[in-house]
Amino acid sequence: MFDVLVYLYENYWRPDACPDHQQLSRKLSAVGFESDEIQDALRWLDGLADNAGAAVAAQRADSLRVYSDTEREQLGEESIGFISFLESAGVLPPEMREMVIDRASAVGAGPIGLEDLKVIVLMVFWSLGEEPDALILDELFVDPEDRLIH
Repeated sequence: MFDVLVYLYENYWRPDACPDHQQLSRKLSAVGFESDEIQDALRWLDGLADNAGAAVAAQRADSLRVYSDTEREQLGEESIGFISFLESAGVLPPEMREMVIDRASAVGAGPIGLEDLKVIVLMVFWSLGEEPDALILDELFVDPEDRLIH
């Protein structure tokens, strides 16, 4: 499923640039994705679109997010730490954080891998028509082993 999401992110600059599900399914199949993987990704995207359209209660900037036991199991410590990093860097406001948590929970059994969480974060930005700044894109796309140290 995550390979399909990355393909969509790289090939469609916004969700509204994507064709309808039936045509998109055909295109993705022609590219070589499996039917089950395509359907999982499209269902996940439908949930993302519903979440993006829903009103999220405003939260104070100094509020503290407490994760439930279920969320901790689903996300895992590494992913929760990454979400906290993005929040503290000022790039993931509370509304987007909740979208990330919701979509990570929709994936299924946890804990979710950090690379998969990064794809989810990218897709949340994508669904809102926002582009993360260059440093955050670097953090989301480049493996730490591949970074050049200056």
